[in-house]
Amino acid sequence: MKTTYSALPIAPRALKDLRTTDDAGRPTTPFTDAEGGAPLRCCLRRSEPGERIALVSYAPLRRWAAEGGVDPGAYDEQGPVFIHAEECAGPDTDALPFTNSHRTVRRYSAEGHILGGRHVENPAAIDEAFTEAFDDPAVALVHVRAVEYGCFLYEVRRD
Repeated sequence: MKTTYSALPIAPRALKDLRTTDDAGRPTTPFTDAEGGAPLRCCLRRSEPGERIALVSYAPLRRWAAEGGVDPGAYDEQGPVFIHAEECAGPDTDALPFTNSHRTVRRYSAEGHILGGRHVENPAAIDEAFTEAFDDPAVALVHVRAVEYGCFLYEVRRD
């Protein structure tokens, strides 16, 4: 799906760390994805059968807050994400990934605090949800999350 907003994969520096130890302090354990279809946050596509991937705990807001020198406090959360076990080329398109299902667009302030969110039932409405979020000057970034599991999919930042 084309959009005026850019989905940001997990940053290469964070991926390098996560491929050794995840954000919960556990060693990363790669495996071969026999079936494929895992949503990879490093390249924002689904895995192919036979690819080496890893399921790691990731704290996206913690890492973003550290860049800006802020403390998200209780809003710091971590959850499971799939990544390639080895370095990959990253996204090969600017189309929004993972738009085939209901999503939550969660808004955050520059201090890393949740400012609300929106459940997006129609994939065609996600661009509108971003516009609505960034129309609020207090919103610094949004996280797109899967409704069914609450997992972080990607981040969109204010231009």
